[in-house]
Amino acid sequence: MSEELIPEDELEDALKRCPEWEVEGDLITRAIDFEEFSEAIDFVNELAEMADDAQHYPVIEIAETKVSLFLKTEDAGGVTEIDLEFASRVDNLVD
Repeated sequence: MSEELIPEDELEDALKRCPEWEVEGDLITRAIDFEEFSEAIDFVNELAEMADDAQHYPVIEIAETKVSLFLKTEDAGGVTEIDLEFASRVDNLVD
């Protein structure tokens, strides 16, 4: 996987692979609503395992039944192919 920054003018186009994600500054974000708090926590636990396997960690916020994820590659200072791949894996986990 490349840690090369995806240029800002190409990021929206690259995100077509992960339509649930949005650009927010120098990162991509997605919010997922669950019916129950326990479902949100179960998802976060699965996500934690996936993040450990990938050695790539999103910022995770949990507010009742809503889980918000924020992704960027810190070393590159923004979004890279690594983030898009991880976003795609998150989408497969959720959808």
